[in-house]
Amino acid sequence: MAKKRKPPSIKGDSTTLDPDFKGPIANRGCTDVLCCIIFILFIIGYILLGLIAWVHGDPRRVAYPTDSKGHFCGQKGTPNENKSILFYFNIFSCTSPSVLINLQCPTTQICVSKCPEKFLTYVEMQFPYKINKNSWTYYSQFCKSPIVRPAKSLSQIVMDDDCPTAIFPSKPFLRRCFPDFSTKNGTLTVGNKTTFEDGRGRIRNMMELRAAANNMNKILDAKAIGMKVFEDYATTWYWILIGLTIAMLLSWMFLLLLRFTAGLFFWVFVVGVIGIIGYGIWHCYHEYSSLRDHPNSHLTIYDVGFRTDIRMYFQLRQTWFTFMVILCVLEVLVILVLIFLRDRIRISIALLKEGSKAIGYVPSTLIYPVLTFFFLSVCICYWAVTAVYLATSGVPIYKIVTPGGRCKHENRTCNPEIFNTTEISKACPGAQCNFAFYGGNSLYHQHITTFQIFNVFVFLWLINFVIALGQCALAGAFASYYWALKKPDDIPPHPLFTAFGRAIRYHTGSLAFGSLILALIQMFRITLEYLEKRLKDTQNNISKFLQNCLKCCFWCLEKVVKFLNRNAYVMIAIYGKNFCRSARDAFDLLLRNILKVAIMDKVTDFVLVLGKLLVVGCIGVLAFLLFTQRISIIIEGPTSLNYYWIPLLTVVIGSYLVAHGFFSVYAMCIDTIFICFLEDLERNDGSAERPYFMNRSLLKTWKVQGTRTKKQ
Repeated sequence: MAKKRKPPSIKGDSTTLDPDFKGPIANRGCTDVLCCIIFILFIIGYILLGLIAWVHGDPRRVAYPTDSKGHFCGQKGTPNENKSILFYFNIFSCTSPSVLINLQCPTTQICVSKCPEKFLTYVEMQFPYKINKNSWTYYSQFCKSPIVRPAKSLSQIVMDDDCPTAIFPSKPFLRRCFPDFSTKNGTLTVGNKTTFEDGRGRIRNMMELRAAANNMNKILDAKAIGMKVFEDYATTWYWILIGLTIAMLLSWMFLLLLRFTAGLFFWVFVVGVIGIIGYGIWHCYHEYSSLRDHPNSHLTIYDVGFRTDIRMYFQLRQTWFTFMVILCVLEVLVILVLIFLRDRIRISIALLKEGSKAIGYVPSTLIYPVLTFFFLSVCICYWAVTAVYLATSGVPIYKIVTPGGRCKHENRTCNPEIFNTTEISKACPGAQCNFAFYGGNSLYHQHITTFQIFNVFVFLWLINFVIALGQCALAGAFASYYWALKKPDDIPPHPLFTAFGRAIRYHTGSLAFGSLILALIQMFRITLEYLEKRLKDTQNNISKFLQNCLKCCFWCLEKVVKFLNRNAYVMIAIYGKNFCRSARDAFDLLLRNILKVAIMDKVTDFVLVLGKLLVVGCIGVLAFLLFTQRISIIIEGPTSLNYYWIPLLTVVIGSYLVAHGFFSVYAMCIDTIFICFLEDLERNDGSAERPYFMNRSLLKTWKVQGTRTKKQ
């Protein structure tokens, strides 16, 4: 009679013994070849897109302002070479609603060499012209073309749009003339005036001008602040570099010392948590007792009802009694978890110490974040440059704009050379044919938006691939350490370089597959964010609720996929299988040890967070004492800083990034050793025939009696 086959477990089958297994497999083949080919084709397409964008695009269109005819201001070899600043004829038109639609101010814009420095109107120039021609010479430089004398009437000037009706003191910002705002005795002024004539018979105040300039006075103030910030950086740059170097050394020392201090850090933290919760219980009881004779303290939360003043609830005994019960339950849960899971916590701490040893034996892994940073920088720069060239591709496109936005021809394309002779200029008085943007009617120009989407997608794919490559390379290096018989003698030479080469040669397709899944999820999240901003004013409560649910679900999905990918890359580095098989094996292995996984994950997170806080805190305190001259007796720091917190924040943020780079290596080390540890437990039983590969200290913590490890 045939023997019944055992049905497969939902958690997968345990790893069987392979007597020839000695760590990461050397003889392996290429995996996920189809995805590798698709990935390479996308990269080739991405390079071609960059070349095409480079041919058609012109980043000068971003660097130089453009006048109403589409000419660059300040470009060498053009009539505007010495006119690098853009001047608006009627800046009050910039308050028109059409500005938000067309992203262009509906007024004539010309290139000038300098901004106006005084108040003048066209009408004022007509009378003194016969006596003094110098005033008109100054005024005429702000006209579209040189005019010998102000012979035209004001109505003709407005109709022909040859000159501005008025000018006022301005100064350049981002190569554009904006009102020179200042404050005098708390009153907003321009050129020491609070009101002025706009050249059309109306008296304007500075608040109107400020609205037209879109609060540019604040931005101009920000420019002054920016100059001071630049001065501070110029004074403290070498101190900032010294601080980041110290942060790097502290991170390195912290990782190497974890083999001695991981347990101490964790148990001190646990005792602190228990003590804080205990203090909270005592405080709640103290408040509960002190309110015994307080009037109305016997009322319940239900009797009080909903109150906007939250202090009312803290005057009730029931509130403090509820808090005390919650904290007591939490205290009991923490203690019970520590009692029943103490052995698994000890194993997690032992694995943390083992990770510190691994980094000590393979120190080259601490340099790898520099390579990852370089690759990420290349990807980011290529994406940004391609996006700029795509955005500036095409020929100048002109559209009809009117100050009031009431013309039926508004926003239509036009030809500025013949616009004044068309019927549109007569049907819509005041309408202008102004430069709008760069585009075209070719197939390339019609699909610029599609190319931008492709640019973002491939950028996300490449970013995730670079991170995946780093994780797989580090996993291969640390797996070589774990499965070495004698450490460090049996660790292969250059384990990181070997693992990196294997990942590139054999598993580009698998890494691209995992990165593709993440890129698709991230692309969908970006699309949701874009739709939310575009449809923000047209959504009802139901659609907002559904959209928030989708955002939350995809955020969770991204976190889960990142976790699964990370462990899949470890299995790829060890066994050399394809992505799906590796992800399934990793998932089954973790599912069979779900409790160990949860504890290990939390203990690791705590140690990493504590390490980052320790490094950032030490560097932050030293930087604060240095930049505020608190330790001038010991060391003379920079003096006369405008804002000491600017270099201080730079050092703190930079220290965090440095620590994050080092600790990301440590986190990958722990994940790899943890999976190898679980594989070791399933492959071997501690007998003489099947001894554990873990070292003696880890074996002692595991409390396996009557076993031995292979000598190191």
